[in-house]
Amino acid sequence: MNALVTDVNPAAVATPFPAPATAQALPRGLAVLATLFAAAAALAVRLSFLKPSHSADLMPEYCAMASVAGGAVDMEVDALVVGSGISGSCAAFNLFRNQGIKNILLTERNPVVGGNVISKTDGEFVWEEGPNSFQPTPAIMRTVYELGLTNELVLADGSLPRFVYWEGRGAGDKLANLHALPTNLPGDLLDFNLLTIPGKIRAAFGALGFIAPPPPPPYEESIREFVTRHLGEETFERVIDPFVSGVYAGDPDQLAMRAALKKIHRLEGLGDLGPGLVSGAINRFKEIAKEKRENPADPKWPTSKGGQLGSFRKGLQTLPNAVAKELGPERVKTSWTLSRLTRDGTSFLATFDTPDGQKTVRARTVAVTAPTRVTSKVCAELVPAAAELDKIYSPPVASVTMAYRKEWFKELPGAQPGKPLVGFGHLLPRSMGVRSLGTIWSSSLFPGRAPEGWELLLTYIGGARDKGIGEMSEEEIVKQVDADNHRILLKSDAPAGKLLGCRVWKTAIPQYCRGHLDILEAVERDEAKVPGLFLGGNYRTGVAFGDCVQYGIDEAAKMGAFLRV
Repeated sequence: MNALVTDVNPAAVATPFPAPATAQALPRGLAVLATLFAAAAALAVRLSFLKPSHSADLMPEYCAMASVAGGAVDMEVDALVVGSGISGSCAAFNLFRNQGIKNILLTERNPVVGGNVISKTDGEFVWEEGPNSFQPTPAIMRTVYELGLTNELVLADGSLPRFVYWEGRGAGDKLANLHALPTNLPGDLLDFNLLTIPGKIRAAFGALGFIAPPPPPPYEESIREFVTRHLGEETFERVIDPFVSGVYAGDPDQLAMRAALKKIHRLEGLGDLGPGLVSGAINRFKEIAKEKRENPADPKWPTSKGGQLGSFRKGLQTLPNAVAKELGPERVKTSWTLSRLTRDGTSFLATFDTPDGQKTVRARTVAVTAPTRVTSKVCAELVPAAAELDKIYSPPVASVTMAYRKEWFKELPGAQPGKPLVGFGHLLPRSMGVRSLGTIWSSSLFPGRAPEGWELLLTYIGGARDKGIGEMSEEEIVKQVDADNHRILLKSDAPAGKLLGCRVWKTAIPQYCRGHLDILEAVERDEAKVPGLFLGGNYRTGVAFGDCVQYGIDEAAKMGAFLRV
């Protein structure tokens, strides 16, 4: 519930429930069920430098950015980046820091940078109203180091359990009906009774490759069809379906497997021992090991352990704020809304609506990291296929942050004296009849999120299967979330929680449905005909926070290369 709001900008993303930690390798003697759940756990989400100063020696660079007196152009730059979410901020930072492009401009339509990465505090609590955390990647750790944020980085304990709420229908009894997903294999499997014995047997045989063949092209399997074919209906309903809600807030009958979970989809044809996910996972682990040997991380970068989630002491918005500080106010403009983008010879003309009236910027190269609904309109004149981006659906999602006194919680798995919450959070399968999609146990994850005596919960609600959430009032949404929290976590006589934040995203995470890749291929063909223009965002590169950071690094390299030709 990165799900759920991984990047409503689409430029910033963070999955609320990244995949549980799995073994870094698969021993040959691993038991059948261990291999099954190694694959299933991964399938649940995805297989999945010094700071320059703003000193006087840089001042001449600003001359090129000064207003052009007497002309129609208000500013001239080498590189323009539209959108300051994670994708745009990282692209601008890498242009400035690693590509040596100083004459750049980063614009944001909101009053502050970050796109829909929004971190809040009231002096006591710290909470997120968009993406909530990230799985550390080399790209993220490199960026953290280069921005000088290592001391601000916080990492959650990777051993904390992720729970799925499930009651009855043959599952074993668990305290508060919260089933911890396996993280330490094969040991955790001995006590994992979310699946029935027949369900485990079906999943085990499927994971080993005893499956029906995939439908012939051009048919695209949905996530439900792919997972059911491999692991059975029960594994889908109880393990995979809640993770689809947590990552995409999506409908697994509409999301295309090869687009939404492409790394998992690839496993079917990757193995040497048949089409099973286990065989493919074995070879994938070998690929990962080879990639790490060939591209070792810089020892100066911060490190993390498997299963950990990351954030910053003051929240995820720390990263785009640091980029804005690095670039300086002359290179960052907020409350600037792109209204038109055209060609002007070999350059581009971008027209913005700003607090000071309409402004026009001439740029040699442009990266547009705006949401699909914006890109489809302002870029279609240059990239006709971009008009099709308007067909990519982004459902409504609300993020609700509430605080509760520690003594109000019922007895929960792993609870300790003074710590009723010990875990990452819980996901809610649709068949359990709970309207919320899932809840992050924020104060259990990161330090300093709540004052003494309180716990902090971030709940996501809505999505592609609950579009009505977009028509509800904030009061109604908060009441529903509080009721769901009471049902799962709180004592029956516990008072209503303390509301800290409720934000309703009318268009949240882009849905990678059937036909999504066809749209992107058409955009890529038309984009290639417009040298110097780069379209991106989480509708194209993936919805994870790390995907957006990597996009910034890669796109900046392409833009730098273009400028050097």
